[in-house]
Amino acid sequence: MSLNFLKLTQTFEVRYILDVIMGTVHARSLDPLPMQGPELGFHADDIERPDMEQESKQEVLENKDVIVQRVHIDGLGRTKEDCLTYEIADVFRAKNLIDVMRRAHEARQKLLRLGIFRQVDVVIDTSQGVDALPNGLDVTFDVTELRRMTGSYNTMVGNNEGCMVLGLKLPNIFGSAEKLTFQVSYGTKETSYGLSFFKPQPGHFERSFAVNLYKVAGQFPWSSLRETDRGVSTEFSFPLWKTNHTLKWEGVWRELGCLERTASFAVREESGHSLKSSLSHSMVIDTRNSAILPRRGALLKINQELAGYTGGDASFLKEDFEIQFNRRLFWDSVLSASLWGGCLLPIGDKPTCIADRFYLGGPTSVRGFSMYSIGPQSEGDYLGGEVYWAGANQMLFVTRDGPQAHLKKLAECIRWSYGAGIVLRLGNIARLELNYCIPTGVQSGDRICNGFQFGAGVRFL
Repeated sequence: MSLNFLKLTQTFEVRYILDVIMGTVHARSLDPLPMQGPELGFHADDIERPDMEQESKQEVLENKDVIVQRVHIDGLGRTKEDCLTYEIADVFRAKNLIDVMRRAHEARQKLLRLGIFRQVDVVIDTSQGVDALPNGLDVTFDVTELRRMTGSYNTMVGNNEGCMVLGLKLPNIFGSAEKLTFQVSYGTKETSYGLSFFKPQPGHFERSFAVNLYKVAGQFPWSSLRETDRGVSTEFSFPLWKTNHTLKWEGVWRELGCLERTASFAVREESGHSLKSSLSHSMVIDTRNSAILPRRGALLKINQELAGYTGGDASFLKEDFEIQFNRRLFWDSVLSASLWGGCLLPIGDKPTCIADRFYLGGPTSVRGFSMYSIGPQSEGDYLGGEVYWAGANQMLFVTRDGPQAHLKKLAECIRWSYGAGIVLRLGNIARLELNYCIPTGVQSGDRICNGFQFGAGVRFL
């Protein structure tokens, strides 16, 4: 009997201390880590809690030594447990309750990052069993796996063309967070497809291996060119210190053709088939808070590509880089500076191909120029360049709601009341009012005074 009472006391103690973190009287939820312990026949709200200061509560949590005895993963079907042990290993190193919750939250994020679970919940409770320690804890991750197959369907409409995009994904196909995806785009002008296999390294999700098989067709009206690529590529991505690297080999069969009958002779001369086999490396350092509209941070991206030494009839060395700095200034403004540059060097006597050169111009590069309409040209067709640089300085301001939005809010947020009252003038000093009010137009969050209301003032409506 005494043993059962001891277990109840320990369970309640853990739940209560978990409750202290939230500063409330409920220990049933901790978003995004739902905390749910076993039912004990009573609810935590029915027990009188001691009144403790926040500083003392924090001190209790930090000084409460615990030992994580077991970590369970419930809900696994086709997933192999050994590939998940790396993601949850840090939970065993926790020394106190705050540390347990922090490490459990980090482990939950790692599990979700694998892309094989739809939902991951965390349950922390006292250890049970004959070998349970007085300060022992059990951490359970309750997971819900994704379905074996998911699909998507989209339609896209452009200028005088449209296409239908079908996608198929097989997550966790072999039980170790692998992913197989297939996508086909069937359009009125071209059809493209891609098949890719992705596999991360267990315990190091940033390290991954991927194989891609694809056919991509594109039209480039600024060059009167049509290009169809059929190829295969393999790549290995890994972090190194504060940088991210990608090593890639690509073999592609390229078919170039004229898009218009009026294409220049230089474009017609480029038409035909070619085979490119290249090795490439990219390094990225990205500290920006957003890749689309950053407000702070910097980006450094360097790419190298060497073609010809592993086969094919294209031989060149290609280098390009991208640098960007973003700094937040006054009035929610952001100063952004960017610099791009690149160089394409042919190897041997054969000139470079129009498909490998650099292109500039358009709303996302050099603004004020038509799409890719800067550089060498022939009879109105742009042929691209072998060396380039481009820079930009921008001052971005965060826009707020315009006048129309404010007027709309004013029309939607009208409050009104009616009633009757008595007004008494207190000389030329102030006026006193006793009114009986009935508020009618009330918005969420308003605090009303329904009934008699007394006031005094010199400024009135």
